[in-house]
Amino acid sequence: MAKKTTTPADAALPYEAAYARLESLVDSLESGEVSLADMVSKFEEGHQLLKICQDHLRAAELKIEKLKLDDAGQPAFEPLDEESES
Repeated sequence: MAKKTTTPADAALPYEAAYARLESLVDSLESGEVSLADMVSKFEEGHQLLKICQDHLRAAELKIEKLKLDDAGQPAFEPLDEESES
């Protein structure tokens, strides 16, 4: 089975749309009413949507880090605390 790659059109998919489609796929998979072939296809699509969502979140995180300033008004790098986000 060929591995599906993210296309430029997929990458342009807004975070909210990708997340909503991912939720829909998860609901469909959890219903138990999906054939094995459809399940594999939906899983592959979900994997690509997850990557798109992660890319959007990573880009947003980088923008936030760039915008932070220290007390003197100078840019300051403050990594997000991954443990508190979980």
